Amino acid sequence: MPSPSERYAQAARRAQHPQLDLFRAGQRFDLDPFQEASCESLEAGRSVLVAAPTGAGKTIVAEFAVFLAMREPHAKIFYTTPIKALSNQKYNELVAEYGASEVGLLTGDTNINPTARAVVMTTEVLRNMLYVGSDLLSDLAYVVMDEVHYLADRFRGAVWEEVIIHLPSEVRLISLSATVSNAEEFGDWLQSVRGETDVIVSEHRPTPLYQHVLVGSHLYDLFAGKGEKRQVNPELVRAVQGAQGGRRSRGRSQHPGNRLDRGPFVEMLDDADLLPAIFFIFSRAGCDDAVRQVARWGVQLTSKAERDEIRWIVDERCRTLLDEDLGVLGYWQWRDALERGIASHHAGLLPVFKEVVEELFQRKLVKVVFATETLALGINMPARAVVLEKLDKFNGESRVPITPGEYTQLTGRAGRRGIDVEGHAIVQWREGVQPEAIANLASRRSYPLNSSFRPTYNMTVNLIDSFGRERTRVVLESSFAQFQADRAVVDLARKVRQQREALEGYAEPMSCDRGDFLEYSGIRRRLSEVEKQRIGGEEHGSHTARERRSKELAELRAEMKAHPCHDCPEREDHARWAERYWRLKRDTDRLTDEISRRTGAVARVFDRLTELLLGRGYLAEPKPDADGTAERTGDELVVTVHGQLLKRIFGERDLLVAECLRRRVWIDLDAPQLAAMACALTFESRRGEENPPQGHLPKGTFRTALARVEELWGELDELEDQYQVPRTSPIATSLAPAMFKWASGAPLDRVLEDAELAAGDFVRWSKQTLDLLDQISTVADGRLARTARDAGDLVRRGIVAYSGVEGINGALT
Repeated sequence: MPSPSERYAQAARRAQHPQLDLFRAGQRFDLDPFQEASCESLEAGRSVLVAAPTGAGKTIVAEFAVFLAMREPHAKIFYTTPIKALSNQKYNELVAEYGASEVGLLTGDTNINPTARAVVMTTEVLRNMLYVGSDLLSDLAYVVMDEVHYLADRFRGAVWEEVIIHLPSEVRLISLSATVSNAEEFGDWLQSVRGETDVIVSEHRPTPLYQHVLVGSHLYDLFAGKGEKRQVNPELVRAVQGAQGGRRSRGRSQHPGNRLDRGPFVEMLDDADLLPAIFFIFSRAGCDDAVRQVARWGVQLTSKAERDEIRWIVDERCRTLLDEDLGVLGYWQWRDALERGIASHHAGLLPVFKEVVEELFQRKLVKVVFATETLALGINMPARAVVLEKLDKFNGESRVPITPGEYTQLTGRAGRRGIDVEGHAIVQWREGVQPEAIANLASRRSYPLNSSFRPTYNMTVNLIDSFGRERTRVVLESSFAQFQADRAVVDLARKVRQQREALEGYAEPMSCDRGDFLEYSGIRRRLSEVEKQRIGGEEHGSHTARERRSKELAELRAEMKAHPCHDCPEREDHARWAERYWRLKRDTDRLTDEISRRTGAVARVFDRLTELLLGRGYLAEPKPDADGTAERTGDELVVTVHGQLLKRIFGERDLLVAECLRRRVWIDLDAPQLAAMACALTFESRRGEENPPQGHLPKGTFRTALARVEELWGELDELEDQYQVPRTSPIATSLAPAMFKWASGAPLDRVLEDAELAAGDFVRWSKQTLDLLDQISTVADGRLARTARDAGDLVRRGIVAYSGVEGINGALT
């Protein structure tokens, strides 16, 4: 029990944060210290970066930000997430708390109440809003960036940095991250680009996590002892040594450490009261095989009442699926496994199937899930136990060990706050794995956050159109990528921004109603400089030089006296402000030169992209006015009509799409052909997969158009090599024939057979195709726009219409 002085201090602290006190009263649990500190920072008007383990309760800070926004007149909050499943989950939670009228959802393919006070969205949607200056940004007071460590993602990470850099300075940012080893560095960058930002780091797990290793059929603790005296469990070491000795006498194929009977293991976990459990298996096929294996063993983890509830939920959630598709999708076997309390979860599943598994697991109806690592990316599915069958995975090229950060992220799912008093991580021992290696993984917390930011064509034209070339370079120098490369450049760039704002502030007190005082003060400065040169060169300068300076002095004096500002009665007051202006400008120019010398790869890539886009006609020098002077827009480049089109094309092949649109390559395609073409421009082939022979592709105008697209890609590839910029990936037509058939009305079984894809993968690529078709329908005109809309309607049917992953670059409303 706290002492009287501690209670007094606690009461005084709460009196300083009345909103937090009200919020706290409505919570089921008292706030942990890191939650309290984070909320206090928010109420004090500062941004926060919260880095804490999975399941520690970081989202309570985001919920307090929503609470604050709802209590401030007219204030709005945007809650961004990296994936649609998280957006849906958070939307439903906020609706339950504040009502449907106060909450909106924007995920590209979903648009619900976008003018609400609290809007949940994918991060790309917010990025697009910032670029187009959406009206929805008005009154925005807070932005939550859930799973902000996604900015390390090499495909999508740049979006997080773009949002952080471009959000209005008055918006408070709530950044929620998994535990990273360089949180302070990331927080320093946030401080440099966003202003006051408090970094709150917690290593504490509210639910303790215990580590175990399964050797044969026996479960051993990984560690013995506690605290600094903790060491690898000697019993485990002896068990592993015994198993290795047994291998030599029995032979490798019969070695128990290399064989995993999942059925008995699941029953053992059930008997030990360690369910629900998540088994992480780094293979989709392995997840599905595991479900079949456990079902064949006869495992039954549900009661009659639970089975009835499961069947009702499954049938209700899937009632819109076509009867003829159920067999193709393996619906009956999937439902039977669910009724047993077991399921798989991976990207190859139909999205609605994944959503049902998540719902049933959260309702404690499904007890065991065999999942790939994607389940560790933020979906709220904590378990009592997490099992790792292997400590290595295939990364697309070879099998590699999982990192300590990945181990922490995966095992962090174990232990449900408010439900479990403890969580359990279990590693299945295999031949060659030493207990010390497992202990090293479990002990280290090395999970560095590294930027994946790089400029793209779309980003380049958007930034130049919004800020101009030179200011864009300053923006790019503020990126986390540049910050990590050279922290000093970010500080310099921020100082330049501040000084440029100050220069703009000097304009008013030195303005003169008689003329341009900045111009006048420039003449005075030049006159002063020439006079100093004359004095300094009297003894050593030649007669010709002295005459030249005398002539220049006479011309400058005459120009100064003739200037309309020379006779202004407030001339000297203006002059004092002008002198301050020129001193600050000189210092700003010096800093800009220093930045230029220290600029890293980010700005260099931007410069090269800019030159390429200039040569290709997406950017241009300003046109001269009638009097021959340049038409200035505040910078030296303008975005052309073609650049305006490129501004609204988002994707890995953005410039190639823009080239095809401006050259009307697709004008003669019908709707199914355009769907196939859009698929070829969004699909990414598996490593080593080749494009199908031309005879497998749609006939007629499709092949003619495809040949022209490939020709344009070849031109761009040569240019990208010449300018030394990131290369646009080649067109991938593997899925185009199947997409053409789908858009032409072919049945699902035939399409999936041709595509050689799981249903979930086909839906995911269909949504990417729809996303590009939506963009084309927005930026194109006339017949092509209508064809794109028709193509979208054809693709958006059956499982694609009902299910979905986020259309990450969806059009704004």
